[in-house]
Amino acid sequence: MRREEIKCLLPAHDTKRLAKVSPPAPVDNHQSAKIQSSSLGTNSTKPTASITMTDVPKAPALCSQRWNLAVMCFFGFLLSYVVRMNLSVAIICMVRAPQVNVTSADQRNLGKHGLTSEVSSGLLNVTADTKTAEEYTTDENYCGLEIIKPASSSNNGEFDWDKRTQSLLLAMYFYGYIFTQIPGGWLAGRYGGRRVWAVSQTICALSTLATPLAARAHVYLVYALRFLLGLAAGVSTPCVFSIMGRWAPKLERSKLMSFCITGFSAGNILTFSLSALLCVYGFDNGWGSIFYLSGVGNLLWVVVWCIVTADTPAQHKRISEVERNYIQSSIGDTLEKKEILPTPWRGIFTSAPFWACVVAEICSTYTAYTLQTSLPAFMKESLKFDIKQNGVLSALPYLCQAVMSTLSGQVADTLRNRDILSTKNTRKLFYFVASFGSATCIVSAGYVSCTQRPLAVFLLCLCLCFHGLSSVSFFVNHFDLAPRHAGVTSAISNTVATASGMVAPLVVGALTPNRTAEEWRHVFYVFAAVSVVGAMVYGIFAEGELQSWAAPPPVDDTVKEESAKLEDDSENDAHTIF
Repeated sequence: MRREEIKCLLPAHDTKRLAKVSPPAPVDNHQSAKIQSSSLGTNSTKPTASITMTDVPKAPALCSQRWNLAVMCFFGFLLSYVVRMNLSVAIICMVRAPQVNVTSADQRNLGKHGLTSEVSSGLLNVTADTKTAEEYTTDENYCGLEIIKPASSSNNGEFDWDKRTQSLLLAMYFYGYIFTQIPGGWLAGRYGGRRVWAVSQTICALSTLATPLAARAHVYLVYALRFLLGLAAGVSTPCVFSIMGRWAPKLERSKLMSFCITGFSAGNILTFSLSALLCVYGFDNGWGSIFYLSGVGNLLWVVVWCIVTADTPAQHKRISEVERNYIQSSIGDTLEKKEILPTPWRGIFTSAPFWACVVAEICSTYTAYTLQTSLPAFMKESLKFDIKQNGVLSALPYLCQAVMSTLSGQVADTLRNRDILSTKNTRKLFYFVASFGSATCIVSAGYVSCTQRPLAVFLLCLCLCFHGLSSVSFFVNHFDLAPRHAGVTSAISNTVATASGMVAPLVVGALTPNRTAEEWRHVFYVFAAVSVVGAMVYGIFAEGELQSWAAPPPVDDTVKEESAKLEDDSENDAHTIF
């Protein structure tokens, strides 16, 4: 039975489905299709599909819906990181500082540096060791005396949580986060990333708003809320990959995704800078205002997200026809095709390039979470910054990272568009420089004493600049390897990598029981070793092209399969009628 006869016998929706898999004829001056025919014998020919979309105009980026979506994803990541990281700063002013005994020698030594007896009385709440005058003069952390101030609300915390309890509170988020990565990818594919992410962010907001009440009731309630927060936030990255997989044109992936990822750094900047000020000047004893404001901000984002976004270009009410055609022709995929293709689980789990992305993300996640959860503590314990200085200066490295992440996306796509480097070599180069550069800087920062604070801050900023280059390596590489399955592959990778986020705060806590500069160097040695391992594995096994297990079936096969299916359906209908 010929195709024309099939179309006459089928209902409208089946005719539409057949048309979607048929070789299209030229429509207008902006789009044409080249259809080749091959002979399959002396007396028969069958159409095969080699369809090339040409002359489709590129939609402007300014005020486009794909960039509006990227902006919303940026703010979504920003707020998800705010609720993740706010405890890292808030815990400094939530917990009471250790008490010490101040000796007469200490009083004499303080007098040499212009500190009065009234100020020295505040030492009972802010220092960790009893030292003699001679020890102060030789201690590399001696400059800590310069920032000691009378006991105030910034040092007078409400809770007596020890170092282990604090580490567990920071790690509890990741215990929940690890469980919803793969389910989040499945949910986003089934119900749409827009809806799933909105629900998850709402739960994150409510959990954050309840944290101050839970902390004052019992620490176990804080454990539970942090676990629930991680559980809800785990779907964030799979949702963004699922949505951007249907919105990001092929040659704009690095730009769009690097801009979205910049939200992580912006979240750190906002958290470290504003949270430190709120600790001192905020309401509800300072630290409580951190959780209330971040929770309300999340709820406002959810409202805007639901109004201005859509899961696909076809579903968006305000997108222009030019932009819709540009995105769909660039991606070369439709919702119907996505439903036809099954997830190639065997191909994914036996793919060396995929596992290279996983290892790279494990190592990058460990180093990122080490800095995110411990940078404020390092600034306080080793460099001796007070809480207000701590917040601003802890945010400065992440400002550098945000700028570098955005620029790296532009540079990476330029290198690819001009054929200066292949996609594979571009991804490898950026990750290699990111890993070795950040490792060198963070180890160097560990050897800088508090008398050289500007140098330490510079090295931390440089470390995060290098780390920002990784945003266009393994993270975007999932789109290169399997664009139609990027939501699933990124979810698997993120799930495995989350284990490093669970371990990082615990490792830091175990290596810094006395909070000395020497102990912090051990933390940074581990950081550097993990970075080098990730660079080596990714450099050997990473690829940049579409993998065979992720390639869609040829269009001619799809046409034949659909035609055969429709013929069978029509014959069954005919038998039913007669």
